Amino acid sequence: MDDDRQLARILVLGIGNILWADEGFGVRVLEALDASHVFPEAVTLLDGGTQGLYLLPYLEEADGVVIVDAVDYGLVPGTLHILADGEVPAVLAARKVSLHQTGFQEILGLLALRGKTPARIVLVGVQPELLDDYGGGLTATIAAQVEPAARKVLDILKDEFGVVPAPRAGEGSLVTAAVGRQSYESERPSAEAACRIGDPRVLATPRS
Repeated sequence: MDDDRQLARILVLGIGNILWADEGFGVRVLEALDASHVFPEAVTLLDGGTQGLYLLPYLEEADGVVIVDAVDYGLVPGTLHILADGEVPAVLAARKVSLHQTGFQEILGLLALRGKTPARIVLVGVQPELLDDYGGGLTATIAAQVEPAARKVLDILKDEFGVVPAPRAGEGSLVTAAVGRQSYESERPSAEAACRIGDPRVLATPRS
């Protein structure tokens, strides 16, 4: 391994919204990575959520970025697909699954404008199955791809940057217990207890 690869600053970024079913895929993959491995100081795991432009400073400081997200590739739900460098903004511009991808596309544009685009950008994306389920967890189809996606991220870190994280003995702390995947999905209120389609007073048909 050469010194340049050892000193590279790597950002592993999970973006998406855990409140909308498969939209939370990127965050859940990072949660799994944090729970299973300890990463060296040069690697930062970041739950980017839907923060948009607030993520700009983190990307400007990175030499390499690995993004994990739910992406509309036009493929079969659950398909994992990896893109790199110039392919990343192209697919986010052409196929959006949510507003957060519009914000992230703007970030990539600003990085290019400021001459601070990371030397390497890799996107690990999954084709989502369901997005419009407020308060829902990952569908079974997408949940089955969390561990495979995490392994792909580890492979990318090793192959692209020479980084091999150590297995973790304890628990990770990237995501707080209250919104951790297990608690979030197992403690979801019933549809009767928490209306998932909006206020019935607003949805009611007006009387003539």
